[in-house]
Amino acid sequence: MSFSSDSIVKVENASIFQENTTVLSDVSFEIEKGEFVYLVGRTGSGKSSLLKTFYGDLPLRLGNINVGGYDLLGIKSNEVPYLRRKVGIIFQAFELFYDRSVAENLYFVMKATGWKDNAKMKSRLAEVLMRVGLGAVSSKMPHQLSGGEQQRVVIARAMINEPQILFADEPTGNLDPEVAEGIMKLFLEINKSGTAILMATHNHQFISKFPARVLKCEGDKILDSEKDKFELTEIY
Repeated sequence: MSFSSDSIVKVENASIFQENTTVLSDVSFEIEKGEFVYLVGRTGSGKSSLLKTFYGDLPLRLGNINVGGYDLLGIKSNEVPYLRRKVGIIFQAFELFYDRSVAENLYFVMKATGWKDNAKMKSRLAEVLMRVGLGAVSSKMPHQLSGGEQQRVVIARAMINEPQILFADEPTGNLDPEVAEGIMKLFLEINKSGTAILMATHNHQFISKFPARVLKCEGDKILDSEKDKFELTEIY
């Protein structure tokens, strides 16, 4: 298949493995810069494994995947940190350091990805916290925040390096519906500013209310709403 030069993710004839089990096979699709795409499918259908492959947590063994200019087949371990500067990663479980303040959580990521100028770090910290609506929480500990606020910190952390794409794995799965919708609207604002987003979700109400392209893991294949017909409500 031919790919657009505007693609941030290019997948060609790729198979995705979880240990020695093939969870997806012969997958081909692309995600363009600035695009918003949902990733759906039953639990165990390969959504998380696909995302982990995209950010270098699972090795690509078969086929070709390019993310942000990095070819993942045979990518070296010392190249993975550079790949992750091009992407943002958001988990359902917040994975914050609970013995460190919000600021310390974000500074940890900055230092790990090469930031050294303290003034620039402080400025970027304030900028990303304002972006997610948390301008006054930098000194708070994560346990002092609500679940929705903690997820906003996670999003701020993912935005530190101005990623070209966010990979979000069930980012609202642990939140009540009203809070979850607020997080969803934040993702849409971030996307509107030019950041591509691939969001794995079980929430078909989001897809109905905020329609966008849908990739569905089914069997060991990926169906694409741009060219395949399937029921969007049957995503569990």
